[in-house]
Amino acid sequence: MPRPISATIDLGALGSNLDLARRHAPHARVLVVIKANAYGHGLLRAARALRSADGFALLELDAAVSLREAGYQQRIVLLEGFFDARDLPVLVEHGLTSVVHSREQIEALKKLPAGSGLDVFLKLNTGMNRLGFAPEEFAAALTALRDNAAVGQITLMTHFANADDARGVTWQMEVFERVARNAGLQRSLANSAAILRYSATHGDWVRPGILLYGCPPFADNTATELGLKPVMTLASEIIAIQQLKRGDTVGYGGIFTAERDMRIGVVACGYADGYPRHAPNATPVAVDGQLTGTVGRASMDMLCVDLSAVPQAHTGSRVVLWGEGNPVENVARAAGTVGYELLCALAPRVPVIERE
Repeated sequence: MPRPISATIDLGALGSNLDLARRHAPHARVLVVIKANAYGHGLLRAARALRSADGFALLELDAAVSLREAGYQQRIVLLEGFFDARDLPVLVEHGLTSVVHSREQIEALKKLPAGSGLDVFLKLNTGMNRLGFAPEEFAAALTALRDNAAVGQITLMTHFANADDARGVTWQMEVFERVARNAGLQRSLANSAAILRYSATHGDWVRPGILLYGCPPFADNTATELGLKPVMTLASEIIAIQQLKRGDTVGYGGIFTAERDMRIGVVACGYADGYPRHAPNATPVAVDGQLTGTVGRASMDMLCVDLSAVPQAHTGSRVVLWGEGNPVENVARAAGTVGYELLCALAPRVPVIERE
């Protein structure tokens, strides 16, 4: 028998979450973000569930090419652009779109033959201070692209640093409008949080990411409150039960000490499966549908859970590490991280089950 851990990917939930993004931004086209192997959900699997989207956004050139070879004809955008001028013929051949965020990329594009028709997203740095042209450099970059006969359609973009918190987007939108107001070009601004909260940012192309996978972009909202459905459920089973005496410790480092006699369950899941090793005691898990918490430190292949509130639990009881019945955002909050990290960390050794 195989080890009893698996990740179930609900393809119908992916489609439902895409529909929710569309309802919030009815006048924009949707560029679904499937970078990092679709946030751990599987690139081609997610693309299939999101095939009604207007386009795809990712980072890896080989992944973009694989989408084209699988028959997807929508716009495909490389969010960090190209990394080497030698990649440009591949972009042109496969009709890919490149983000342009640096002077080096502007110079490399001059080497393309006229009429290549490479579409680009020109990125303005409005305060995130990662990628993009500073406001004082933006006009020159735009002029250079417009003067380049190898460049096709130009779309303007930026990325929001605080769309998910109290600072919001106004401060960045003011920069964008000041610099790009009269450019007369399409815009792509809104990430998941901005799609849900700031309709003025929707523009021509919205870029939903984490919301597609059923994880709320806000710390103060649950997925259920936002109408999102969980897509990935990581589940395993109890493979052994231990009876602890008061004063017994659990696992490496003995970070949990029993304050009373108690039962714990040993679960076939550890950090080699993608579970966070740094998750503290009482990180939520669901055993036979009942919420309880972890005890001790997660090891490579196993972790332990408190069965005090689940007296009926036994060897073989189902354990949901995150997903249906145990939202990933709650696990992430307890572990001091974000749902993105947990989803992306799903290990290749975990079998994946698709559910339509």
